[in-house]
Amino acid sequence: MLEALLLLFFSSPVVMVPPLSAPVACKRCCDPLGPAEGSGDQRAMPEFSHIPEVRTFINMTILKGDKGDRGDRGTPGKGGEQGSPGSIGPTGPQGSKGQAGLPGEPCKVQYSAFSVGRRKSLHTQDAYQTVIFDTVFVNLHEHFDMFEGKFLCHIPGIYFFNVNIHTWNFKETYLHIMHNDTERAIVYAQPSDRSIMQSQSLMLELELRDEVWLRLYKRERENAIYSDDVDVYITFSGYLVTPK
Repeated sequence: MLEALLLLFFSSPVVMVPPLSAPVACKRCCDPLGPAEGSGDQRAMPEFSHIPEVRTFINMTILKGDKGDRGDRGTPGKGGEQGSPGSIGPTGPQGSKGQAGLPGEPCKVQYSAFSVGRRKSLHTQDAYQTVIFDTVFVNLHEHFDMFEGKFLCHIPGIYFFNVNIHTWNFKETYLHIMHNDTERAIVYAQPSDRSIMQSQSLMLELELRDEVWLRLYKRERENAIYSDDVDVYITFSGYLVTPK
């Protein structure tokens, strides 16, 4: 019995009890009432009559869950404004030499040339007269019109032209090298008792359908150039130097 009591005493939890306040005297119903409220003579409250304020604190780090799965990709946004060009970067290293390419097509060289002559003398009666030729030495691709006496440009580029004439005794020789309707150069000889050979050369830049031809120009004196049926004294030649 005694052992059971000792075991129960030592195994029971110990509860801390605050000290008791002074004993409160008993009151009877016939005893006078205490002091009125607000009179300043109220009796002190017991020591443990005030209840402390309890504030709850939750540690959010304990409530943090695991990382979720990655969500779906959203729609692309609108492109922004184009920025200003950046500065030029440094020159890179020289690359290795590449392989040779396939052979190309042969270069297409363009040609245009003519050389014509006149075997008859010509006396001009009008102020202007076109020199017509009757002998062909070279007329590549028929670029020189024998009926009109004019070279017609089929290949734009730089051309070289040359004129040779024989003067007539005691007659003036006045000849224009014409580019379309413009005088470009003159072959001139004053009247003399001795006939001479005269020559003139020039280069012209021609466009498509341009014309080059010779024109006699008559002033106060008679204008003529000499030739005969045996020899050719009057020649007009031209050729393409380089296409445009």
